[in-house]
Amino acid sequence: QVQLVESGGGLVQAGGSLRLSCAASGRTFSSYGMGWFRQAPGKEREFVAGITRSTATRVYADPVKGRFTISRDNAKNTVDLQMNTLKPEDTAVYYCAADLYGSPRYALPSAYEYWGQGTQVTVSS
Repeated sequence: QVQLVESGGGLVQAGGSLRLSCAASGRTFSSYGMGWFRQAPGKEREFVAGITRSTATRVYADPVKGRFTISRDNAKNTVDLQMNTLKPEDTAVYYCAADLYGSPRYALPSAYEYWGQGTQVTVSS
């Protein structure tokens, strides 16, 4: 069993920054890949960023490339999402997720076995 708890969401003006953090517990954090997804009202959950077990590979969705950075600290069992130059269209509930088996389909929600409860990010124009 893996427990994931997100924090760091909030209200920010366009152009501002936020840093989301996800704390994991329950199993060996360093053994699985991690991802961040988001879901805006009336829309499907979409991939934002992912990072492999060893941090060797990081991938980003096109809308956030160059603005968001995913990182992990295996000693602290955390994965962070630094979000810069935020835009109103970034407004959503952000979720972290754990992939225990290293699925190559990292951009799909179905590749992840465990999810956090989500944290709201609101960007005002």
